[in-house]
Amino acid sequence: MIITPKIRGFICLTSHPQGCEQNVLNQINYTKSQGTVDGPKKVLVIGASTGFGLASRITSAFGSNASTIGVYFEKPAAPGKPGSAGWYNTAAFEKFAQSEGLYAKSINGDAFSNEIKQQTIDLIKADLGQIDLVVYSLASPRRTNPVTGITHQSTLKPIGGTFTNKTVDFHTGTVSEISIDPANEEEIANTVAVMGGDDWEMWIDALKAADVLAPGATTVAYSYIGPKLTEPVYRNGTIGRAKDHLEAKAFDIDAKLKEVDGRAYVSVNKALVTQASSAIPVIPLYISLLYKTMKEKGIHEGCIEQINRLFRDRLYTNGEVPVDEKGRIRIDDWEMREDVQSTVATLWEEATTETLPAIGDLEGYKTDFYNLFGFEVPGVDYEAEVNEVVEVPGLQQA
Repeated sequence: MIITPKIRGFICLTSHPQGCEQNVLNQINYTKSQGTVDGPKKVLVIGASTGFGLASRITSAFGSNASTIGVYFEKPAAPGKPGSAGWYNTAAFEKFAQSEGLYAKSINGDAFSNEIKQQTIDLIKADLGQIDLVVYSLASPRRTNPVTGITHQSTLKPIGGTFTNKTVDFHTGTVSEISIDPANEEEIANTVAVMGGDDWEMWIDALKAADVLAPGATTVAYSYIGPKLTEPVYRNGTIGRAKDHLEAKAFDIDAKLKEVDGRAYVSVNKALVTQASSAIPVIPLYISLLYKTMKEKGIHEGCIEQINRLFRDRLYTNGEVPVDEKGRIRIDDWEMREDVQSTVATLWEEATTETLPAIGDLEGYKTDFYNLFGFEVPGVDYEAEVNEVVEVPGLQQA
């Protein structure tokens, strides 16, 4: 079939298998171009199919020749119905990994559940014995707690008062003012339950109890802080409260890993175009101005560049891992540079529907958005028929 993008709000309902494959190949080639890294050898990535999780799996495999297991929740392809982008990404990754003799298997299901945790542990025991890196990169709007059975829904809201500021419809380029009502206590608690550190800790507890964590094992989860500009809706909002919880949990997990001489870290990453960031008012406008600024300064990075730098310059230098005063790895350091933020703040004041094409990089934002789903990737013929039914080579059946 010929697959075209079908957009609804900040979601693309279709994805392109060849475009996703080319995206993955581009990330593999970038990683190879950086040379080998003395990194992990047996890796579990929880949330492995898109974004930072996918980049972590690619960097582990093609930077360190690591065996990788990926856990994710994606929609399979079916005749006449394209699979999700994460499905096609994983199919491509595992195809390329296995073609180079790298172990790559995956589990598709609810990573919050006890069943998927147990299935993952069984696979580790059967094939790898123990793992030396656990990447936690889950992004989900809801979570069912396996202990209580309660399903929690996250919200993206400010705390304490209504927030009003500029935003942009990245499809039309229209800059407008938006007001967001504050969250109540229940919404805050639900967002922490979904996006905080509870499930990360449950994963590490389960892996440790099953004795599948190798001596010296590392675990890393991903967070974001951002500038003053986005604080009310992000870091001081419901999602920020969840990130505070995640970052606090890192210390609890780190203490538990002392028994295996292991470590737990949170890496604070750069603002990038994701389905999640596209859903947060204000953020698309900020990112379009940030992209323009960082590209002009020659320091722009995507997911794969960020994670390669995390592995090569922070986690695996054979020295002490550099962290900030709160124990966090800061791979957002280029975004948060004084010269970058002062420029973005100035552009923010100037941003209107009329000025944005000149002062921002909305085209770059839109391209990155479409790339998430395998569209607008250079070298792909989108007018050609493609087979939408693609199998994931290393998928394990429950």
